[in-house]
Amino acid sequence: MKLTRLPFFVGLLLSVITFAQDLTFEEYNPSSTLVVPGEPVLKAKFPFIDVHGHQYRMPNQDLVPVVAAMDTLNLQIMVNLSGRSGDDLKKSVANIKNNYPNRFVVFANVDFDGVGTPGWTENAVAQLEEDVKSGAKGLKIYKSLGLRYKDADGNRVQVDDPRLDPIWAKCGELGIPVLIHTADPKPFWDEFDGDNERWLELKLRPRRKRSATDPAPWEKLIAEQHNMFKKHPNTTFINAHMGWYANDLGKLGELLDEMPNMNVGIGAIIAELGRQPRNARAFFIKYQDRILFGKDSWKPEEFPTYFRVLETDDEYFPYHKKYHAFWAMYGMDLPDEVLKKVYYKNALRIVPGLDASLFPKD
Repeated sequence: MKLTRLPFFVGLLLSVITFAQDLTFEEYNPSSTLVVPGEPVLKAKFPFIDVHGHQYRMPNQDLVPVVAAMDTLNLQIMVNLSGRSGDDLKKSVANIKNNYPNRFVVFANVDFDGVGTPGWTENAVAQLEEDVKSGAKGLKIYKSLGLRYKDADGNRVQVDDPRLDPIWAKCGELGIPVLIHTADPKPFWDEFDGDNERWLELKLRPRRKRSATDPAPWEKLIAEQHNMFKKHPNTTFINAHMGWYANDLGKLGELLDEMPNMNVGIGAIIAELGRQPRNARAFFIKYQDRILFGKDSWKPEEFPTYFRVLETDDEYFPYHKKYHAFWAMYGMDLPDEVLKKVYYKNALRIVPGLDASLFPKD
């Protein structure tokens, strides 16, 4: 090498070193050097029901590729929470009946626009009754109730608004569960700084940031939900995302004890369970009759993280979304009987009209 070219290579080397030292937090995602036993779990040990699924195009959707992916996971029944209402719901039910009559069910949805206008409550209850007659097996409530909807006077519609009470009461009367998502993770309301565990998620998705006035304090939204549960003890509720208390299972246990009509789904919070495997295992054993499997977003490649956390005793394996969790996962190694309840037994008991023949009889 000619000496005249040496400065060029030295400069190139220094630039590479500088680049490596100046990685951003988003870019820094090193491969672990830890060598421990364990393998990915690509298929659930037992057939399971996903009570928190979304297929937004179901009225006209080709279900063949969805079922093909479900089969690779051992997912026997998906509850499509995005059933909408009226004609759209009827089309979804017809699509299921004509193609895969025992692999899907739909939940109805309520449009809360217009709360407070004359006849709104009566019309909403009547529509719900019609949707159940059309084949809906439950009611799904999105987080927009409490966060976005305003009534006819421009006020925020609270989750426990008394004008909605006839809807929850009707669900109890009809024997259908209400799966409800209220608010978002508490850190979305906290300061956006280096102490916030959701810093990366909020940086990448700044519209998720909330405050005490946008639209209300987190504690108030959650209290409204709990108040609604207590007002309707004869209605069965499935609290999506473990009610955002998967990071405080002691508190969640107190709430389950306080509200026997509340159950919880594990959609989108497996990262919280995977970093506290012993504590979470004890919780699942204690409340094994109140926990249901749910994934939320339909991304088949993400299900193996759930299987591995629930089924194995593997240590220090990666989560599938860094912006949800920058920590590693550990397996809970749940007993088979608890797994069966989480995977399918609890859903078969709570959601009407599911085909029990798709699951073991024990």
